[in-house]
Amino acid sequence: MSFIKEDFLLENEYAQELYHTYAKDMPIIDYHCHLSAKDIAVDRQFKTITEIWIEGDHYKWRAMRALGIEERYITGNSTDEEKFLKWACTVPYTMRNPLYHWTHLELKRFFDIDTLLNEETAKAIYEECNAKLNTPEFSTRNLLKRMKVQIVCTTDDPADDLKYHQRIADDDFGVAVLPTFRPDALLNIDSPEFLSYLNTIEAITRVSIFDFNSLCLAIQKRVDYFHKNGCRLSDHGLEHVPALNVPKEDIDRLFAKKLEGKAVSHEEAEKYQSVLMHELGRMYAQKHWTMQLHLGPIRDTNSKLLKQLGKDAGVDSIGDFNQAKPLAKFLDGLNKDDHLPKTILYNVNPSDNEVMATMAGNFMGDTQKGKIQHGSAWWFLDQKDGMEKQLNSLSNMGLISCFVGMLTDSRSFLSVPRHEYFRRVLCNLFGNDIQSNLLPDDMEWIGKLIQDICYYNAKAYFEFPELKSVES
Repeated sequence: MSFIKEDFLLENEYAQELYHTYAKDMPIIDYHCHLSAKDIAVDRQFKTITEIWIEGDHYKWRAMRALGIEERYITGNSTDEEKFLKWACTVPYTMRNPLYHWTHLELKRFFDIDTLLNEETAKAIYEECNAKLNTPEFSTRNLLKRMKVQIVCTTDDPADDLKYHQRIADDDFGVAVLPTFRPDALLNIDSPEFLSYLNTIEAITRVSIFDFNSLCLAIQKRVDYFHKNGCRLSDHGLEHVPALNVPKEDIDRLFAKKLEGKAVSHEEAEKYQSVLMHELGRMYAQKHWTMQLHLGPIRDTNSKLLKQLGKDAGVDSIGDFNQAKPLAKFLDGLNKDDHLPKTILYNVNPSDNEVMATMAGNFMGDTQKGKIQHGSAWWFLDQKDGMEKQLNSLSNMGLISCFVGMLTDSRSFLSVPRHEYFRRVLCNLFGNDIQSNLLPDDMEWIGKLIQDICYYNAKAYFEFPELKSVES
């Protein structure tokens, strides 16, 4: 039998009451994930548990590689059943890794399976999951509705036509699926694909890009288009925020150099990114969007696997970049011109928790509750210890009562129970404080704060629209 009981992670009666009475039944706003809008639009029916659960999940891949499992059973051409059986053999060895909790929580919540997954139980669980997945109740849309998901924000390239978001909006199946503006390709001026990508943007916007100003005009058109289709967030994955001082003539000269097909240096690329990030922040502020800054990973470190599998192969790690000074300079540059949008700061390095929490406090105001957020524990920190540390640093340096809460940041439709996991951790922290007489036994007020963090703060903060489909 599984260890996921009714009071899992809830260590005392106060935590149990906070979770079961106030947190458990709140709707879910998953404001940052990497789910496929196409899969939702066509209401995809996954054929096997491997398809929905293991394909694309680099957390599982890393664990299997650590155990010495051959790559053909991870990302190779083995059968779905063979891959699942290898994952099942791995699971007992993941104890104290969040994968052990996530695995059994997801099996229980979606498939009503209360059995520990291991080599002996794998075959039966594989067959039971597959049988259920091939019923209408387990289509992608029904999986989201089962978990009381109200809003999903996908992650989308500026060149995306958003046709699948439009189709979902027209269907109005009960869950809002909104795009998020992720302009990595526009920032990567040192990429070999940069000029061909600009050609794509030119064709979509009908704007001739011949200098930096015309580039910004084209980007503004894409921001406008995303906004009309329900977008209210942007997202940036960065090692650190670029924040160099660049004279206008330098950026014009640098951009002209790139348009001529000449290579740009790392320093020149950072100059370009510094100016473009400022322009993007200004555009976001005008639209009342939220800018998400995911800071600090070092990506694609294993060149052999990168060549073999491509990006997102599960060979990234925590980086040790200088964050505080460039981040302060970037936020201040927008703020002094009244162009600072609502912003969420995510750190992947736990040593930056207090940096982000205190940085957020520097730029509050404008009558916006919690305008700058110390974002939810992210990536390698997305587990019990990491969540507790983020919640504690936010509590100590700011106001946890203003926090917009949890997100999945996942490509899997089975990852939604991470919201439950977070809510249990959150309620346990408050419950332990009450029991230790660090907080009063005022369950009604603290219960309200819990509900705000789980749902109401995010609902108010992001200002999501009524959905309407908008053509190009």
